[in-house]
Amino acid sequence: MSEILIGLVSGIVSGTGMGGGTILIFLLSFLMGMEQHVAQATNLIFFIPTSIVAIIVNFKNKNIDTKLAIFISIFGILGAIIGANISIHTDVQILKKCFGGFLAIIAIHEIYSIFKLYRKQYKNNKKERK
Repeated sequence: MSEILIGLVSGIVSGTGMGGGTILIFLLSFLMGMEQHVAQATNLIFFIPTSIVAIIVNFKNKNIDTKLAIFISIFGILGAIIGANISIHTDVQILKKCFGGFLAIIAIHEIYSIFKLYRKQYKNNKKERK
């Protein structure tokens, strides 16, 4: 049952374009007790069908800059090869710390973005009152 909920939550987050894999890795390692390497590899398999569906939907809605997507994909494939080789040869504890640091950076960025948006809205509301 927990596998169904994990897949559903990760799929929803992935479908919104926010990186369901990040949630999936966390849930698999934290809730299911999977080793970090296994959780990350499982995420890669999960990523294939969910990204295909997202590509189809966004392509139909003309939300994809095809030239840019091809260019980024080429270098993304190269980066994935390099990253997979680094991951295979990295100790699990170090990998967990790197992943945790990555999540912390994302969280800080999101909090900063929300704060910046709030501050901008506050200034706009203040100008409108004058």
